[in-house]
Amino acid sequence: MYIELKHLRTIRAIHQAGGLARAAEMLNMTQSALSHQVAGLEDQAAMELFVRRSKPMRLSAAGMRMLRAADRILPEIDAMEEEFRALRAGKTGRLFITLECHACFDWLFPVLEQFRHAWPEVEVDIRAGLAFDAMPALNREEVDLVITADPQPLPGISFAPLFDYHPTFVAAAANPLAGKPFILAEDLRDQVLITYPVSRDRLDVFTELLTPARVEPRAHRTAELTAVILMLVGSGRGVSVLPDWVLRQVRRNPDYITRPLGLPPALKRMHAATREEDAARPFVAHFLRLARVEAVKLQRD
Repeated sequence: MYIELKHLRTIRAIHQAGGLARAAEMLNMTQSALSHQVAGLEDQAAMELFVRRSKPMRLSAAGMRMLRAADRILPEIDAMEEEFRALRAGKTGRLFITLECHACFDWLFPVLEQFRHAWPEVEVDIRAGLAFDAMPALNREEVDLVITADPQPLPGISFAPLFDYHPTFVAAAANPLAGKPFILAEDLRDQVLITYPVSRDRLDVFTELLTPARVEPRAHRTAELTAVILMLVGSGRGVSVLPDWVLRQVRRNPDYITRPLGLPPALKRMHAATREEDAARPFVAHFLRLARVEAVKLQRD
């Protein structure tokens, strides 16, 4: 079976569009040409890749297998192409970063490690101390990029989406809430809530659940490090809400349970904020590409 990158892009486009006509527009080709390509691919596979009787058009089991391959391979190819373009550009510059996401350091460090190899002459720094006054610092050119889950319409500031994540409840396996399929605000009224030491408007558990419902936990304590929060949670000292990528390891640990936050489950999107004049700079675009690829890896693990 001979698979080309265009086949993987076709599978992904049809899955996203839910039909051939919209997918053809996305791929800038005629519907007839797209149908011919799909037919040829199914001939090679000797099985159907789509369930055509459904609306919207959905993938068969074989098609889902190819989609998983596309989701794994295409971001890597895109990142490699972007890295080559970045290397050819050969420009220097400065990228000072600050975060409004306290849990993002584990995700950010692998991105920076790849970035420094591609752009060795770009000065990179993390300005953690500015995290609580990030947007004014961006305007004052004290930092060049802000990682945030709360984009705001600000003049001269561009917000680029990075990845979606689910704020997820975590507790010790013996916690009474372990028997619930999802967590609502009232469930936390009798719990000790452990969070990072940041303001409530930067904590998903408050913005997405507790504050709209006007519910307060029994007690609220803070810890600087994710590892400390998880240690306290595992020992039954409290519960927490953390991004799903942070909890990928404890999901397989019998000492913990994780549950969706709210119904439907809360969904947030992380963004990178830059000044508009910097958004198109090659090394900034490359950083954003690497950030998205690393997010795919984390969510796949």
